[in-house]
Amino acid sequence: MPNAKVLQEKQAIVEALSEKLQKASAGVFVDYKGITVAEDTALRSEMRKNEVEYSVVKNTLTRFAVEKVGMEALDPILNGTTALAISYTDPVAPAKIICDFAKKMNGAKFTVKAGFVDGKVISPEEITALAELPAKEVLQAQVLGTMLGPITGLANVLNANIRGLAVALQAIADQKAQA
Repeated sequence: MPNAKVLQEKQAIVEALSEKLQKASAGVFVDYKGITVAEDTALRSEMRKNEVEYSVVKNTLTRFAVEKVGMEALDPILNGTTALAISYTDPVAPAKIICDFAKKMNGAKFTVKAGFVDGKVISPEEITALAELPAKEVLQAQVLGTMLGPITGLANVLNANIRGLAVALQAIADQKAQA
């Protein structure tokens, strides 16, 4: 049985992890078995650039934390080597980085276990689908383009009528000039 000091430390870790899980907009659990230090360093660097927090987690302590925040569905994946990537701002960033890295590793050494978005547990397939979404700016541009399409079409139609009138008037002026 652990002594009181060790137990307090573990409870503090569980509390901190629970808080992170609640505040996070999204997170991805991965099995990182077999990646080299250089590969891990590159992954961590990419995570930092995108403001994603990445850390290796203890399964037992994580199990207590996910139960505390109501994500018990993650319990079955908490075995073996487990790391967690969390983003507090961009729900797509952890999925994109993890999936890109897994593709580079050919999925052999680095596999997605599960994840969550806004407290809802999602499967590895859903994480892959989330990672394939275009960037936020691209989606905004697509929506804006869709909204501007009808207005642009209306402007072109109105311009065509005026252009047609101008051409007709010019033809009449040319005819009168020849006559």
